[in-house]
Amino acid sequence: MAIHTVATSPYPGQRPGTSGLRKKVAVFSQPNYLENFVQSVFDTLGDVSGKTLVLGGDGRFHNRAAVRVILRMAAAHGFARVLVGQGGILSTPAVSCVIRKHGALGGIVLSASHNPGGPEGDFGIKYNIANGGPAPESYTEEFFHRSESIAQYRISDAPEIDIDRIGNARIEAMDVEVIDPVGDYAELMQQLFDFTAIRQLFGSGFRMCFDAMSAVSGPYAKAILEGMLGAPAGTVINGVPLEDFGGHHPDPNPVNAAQLIELMAAPDAPHFGAASDGDADRNMIVGRKFEVTPSDSLAILAANADVAPGYKDGLKGIARSMPTSRAADRVAESLGIPCYETPTGWKYFGNLLDAGKATLCGEESYGTGSSHIREKDGLWAVLFWLNLLAVQRQPVEQIVAEHWVRFGRHYYSRHDYENVAAEGAHMLMEDLRIKLPYLPGQQLGHYTVASADDFEYTDPVDGSLARQQGIRIIMTDGARIIYRLSGTGTEGATLRVYLERYEADTTQHRIPTQQALAGLIAIADSVASIIMHTGRNNPSVIT
Repeated sequence: MAIHTVATSPYPGQRPGTSGLRKKVAVFSQPNYLENFVQSVFDTLGDVSGKTLVLGGDGRFHNRAAVRVILRMAAAHGFARVLVGQGGILSTPAVSCVIRKHGALGGIVLSASHNPGGPEGDFGIKYNIANGGPAPESYTEEFFHRSESIAQYRISDAPEIDIDRIGNARIEAMDVEVIDPVGDYAELMQQLFDFTAIRQLFGSGFRMCFDAMSAVSGPYAKAILEGMLGAPAGTVINGVPLEDFGGHHPDPNPVNAAQLIELMAAPDAPHFGAASDGDADRNMIVGRKFEVTPSDSLAILAANADVAPGYKDGLKGIARSMPTSRAADRVAESLGIPCYETPTGWKYFGNLLDAGKATLCGEESYGTGSSHIREKDGLWAVLFWLNLLAVQRQPVEQIVAEHWVRFGRHYYSRHDYENVAAEGAHMLMEDLRIKLPYLPGQQLGHYTVASADDFEYTDPVDGSLARQQGIRIIMTDGARIIYRLSGTGTEGATLRVYLERYEADTTQHRIPTQQALAGLIAIADSVASIIMHTGRNNPSVIT
């Protein structure tokens, strides 16, 4: 074995987005493309002698090849130990869990999350720091700057090790431990939730369906739900991770999880349904013929957190991304705790969690989590719901309806315009920024604008400032329209339009969502001239 220094030259555009660097597989497959970015990460980290690195991914196409490269580069850079998931598999929540449990310097997550996989699909890489959470902007900007001037990378020529067998190996002076991907994570879940109560729930004849969407949550769900909790075999569907996710678009929403939605609408539907995404950090909760919005799910878990042993002492605070509905705000107010509004991106929750200011966190894009790790966590949310169902023994729809009676209903929807021309999308946002000073006081349909701004966030822990995090139009009755360009896609641009209005009248809680929001939808289209800028008459996806 020997360590080689390989000459290279920069690739443009290696700036990490909302959650790491995401590109098409064809881009990552270019000579030295992955190596350049990894070397830029390692150069930023500096002296790593004696340090531990965690490594794994969601099993999508190019995952194994990337693991082999990174192991040999880590050895060349001087890491003492790498913990790698068996088969190169580690869910994003599990990476965070393993980093924290084993005191690692950080971890590399190989995933493009909810983006499609396969040879023609997407690939991604991100670095998580010692608290288990995504690297903050101070790190990711340094990764990018180093990638712009990179001239060489270091790599060992060691032969490949067997990552499919749990055990130990060595590359140069570095120990490689191939670990059970599920073990540490499952142990943590047992500490948080009442597994005895959930076993009794399944023992009573309770049935559920968990759709792993042929992605990485499958092994975790099978081990915990069917293995540890006694759910019947077959409870987990699409449970084997596949390099192309079996053709699924692994984003757990009612459109992409159509198989689950159809099953939950059948006459003999299970009592409870759930799905997770490519890297297992997102979740969708479904009752019989009833879909729970992520914003409502966060609020309901917060309002009932004491059913779970890990949260029996109460919550220190709640944090939600700005576009997420204000349902959690009302719960926080009732509990007498703060509710923080942050930009989109889980990294913004890390400081709040580390400082003990928040316990539960959530994003409207099917992401929920807590202080147990520093990532959102799909299966954790499902287990929390199971714990709640085991205690209350009520249907999902009844739990949600009773929550609305107590707190009111926040009608909420997201309209996505995917793969639109980037130039048109950016022009739309710039035109909106020009209009912002003139919108307050205007009558728009049945609404009057109270305020309009481009959201800025000052971190209450470290004082850092994040600008241009989404354009908000807020009405005098609290209704909101929000526009954002997503940072998780790999082609063109994705415009997201968020719509929300509050309804206290319980007799008005069963209006179809798009009907309840029709007035805001028309205003959102008109104010932003969406058709003109995007060429789209309708959203690609409505959730």
